[in-house]
Amino acid sequence: MEQFLKESILKHLEERKVIRSSQHGFIKGKSFLTNLIAFYDEITGSVDMGKAVDMIYLDVSKAFDTVSHSILASKLKTYGLDEWTIKWIESWLDCLPQRVMIKVSMSSWQLVSSGVCQGYVLGPVLIRSLIKMLDDGMDCTLGKFADDPKQGGEVDSMEGRDRVQSDLDKLEDWAKRNLMRFNKDTCRILHLGRKNPMHCYTLGTDWLNSSSADKHLGITVDKKLDMSQQCALVAKKASGILGCITKSIASRSREVIIPLYSALVKLHLEYCIQFWSPLLFPPPPPLQRDVDKLERVQQRAMKMISGLGHMTYKERLRELGLFSLQKRRMRGDLIAAFNYLKGGSREDGDRTRQNKEQWSQVAVVEV
Repeated sequence: MEQFLKESILKHLEERKVIRSSQHGFIKGKSFLTNLIAFYDEITGSVDMGKAVDMIYLDVSKAFDTVSHSILASKLKTYGLDEWTIKWIESWLDCLPQRVMIKVSMSSWQLVSSGVCQGYVLGPVLIRSLIKMLDDGMDCTLGKFADDPKQGGEVDSMEGRDRVQSDLDKLEDWAKRNLMRFNKDTCRILHLGRKNPMHCYTLGTDWLNSSSADKHLGITVDKKLDMSQQCALVAKKASGILGCITKSIASRSREVIIPLYSALVKLHLEYCIQFWSPLLFPPPPPLQRDVDKLERVQQRAMKMISGLGHMTYKERLRELGLFSLQKRRMRGDLIAAFNYLKGGSREDGDRTRQNKEQWSQVAVVEV
């Protein structure tokens, strides 16, 4: 029943154009990767032009647990959903009792007036309907993945810094009106650009902390927009998992090692890789070191397989029917470019059309 209702609500929201292009969470055709590329395209474009940019990572505290049922119902009414659908959702939310269990002790069941349980089919759709209003009246660039927004704006002038602060004030006002709050201890400012004034901002009555690097959606970005730190962290984590496989698995046959490597190690080496991988061919020495760090992890995995010790790395890959990580990245770049040109990112505006032309040129060069 939830699935039927979800499809109906999504179709209605798409027809009314309620969901904006800045939202990437729980939307078909959009993902972590599209969110990162779309947001940082604006940010890096300004930095490349010599502008100073401040990026602010925001965290809505326990959005799924604190959303008010009555406020959510009122939002759905403003989107034009029919009365019976809204009543069904209200009844569904109000009739979800909860209890607390610690070891063998359990509390009594209690009805709750707020929160959408994670794991339900309708949960993400309802949260997205509430978060949709987050960027109303915003002047700066805003990117949203579910309940994790991030904001960025040019701050060379006092007017630019005032716009960033004004948008933060609007976000705080939105949270108060919807009985939600930001976890200000985890909100961070990243100052980009050589002549950045390093301005401080407030969210409500609290000053936000600055950071030289921050991790968002699993990707670490530093103030120099250098991905060497991300490459090092990924290589270290993947190497650690590979070490655990080496110590815990006695077999060294290809039938055992390759599935374990693909399921547990390679996914870390290729997570959102189209956003943070070195893209220059051939890469300069600093980027080549990053490429080698990632490739060495796969080389270690291939050395674990028995019977291939006399072969070189390329010969092992050919024998196993695999490709180097660099070739897989190029393949992923082409797939991402194809999806973007075919409208998979579902962005709007003149800038998007311009970007599609640039992507098509990149794709032709890489082929």
